[in-house]
Amino acid sequence: RGRTMKIRMIYITAADREEARRIAETLVSEQLAAGVNILDGVNSLYRWKGEIRDEREAVLIAKTTEALVPDLVERVKALHSYECPCIVSLPVAAGNPAFLEWVAAETT
Repeated sequence: RGRTMKIRMIYITAADREEARRIAETLVSEQLAAGVNILDGVNSLYRWKGEIRDEREAVLIAKTTEALVPDLVERVKALHSYECPCIVSLPVAAGNPAFLEWVAAETT
């Protein structure tokens, strides 16, 4: 129970599917994430440097543990093309215990 309550979903936006896939492959191969979902063709509307932008992006949702979040954030920043990439950690309060244990096991 203690380990499973430390699971995090990391929400990341990327410039396109290729950048998202490169980041995802690195996170999984380096065991910083157990798995990553890529949602392509997301429409993002946001303000950046005083200007409203309307862009297509890809979203990554990475599954990891709380302990790995700082390393994951730094790795994504190093791989990312954006000056200030969106990388946020969301706590997982509950879920399928077998899945949560798998995330913990794959990131050890």
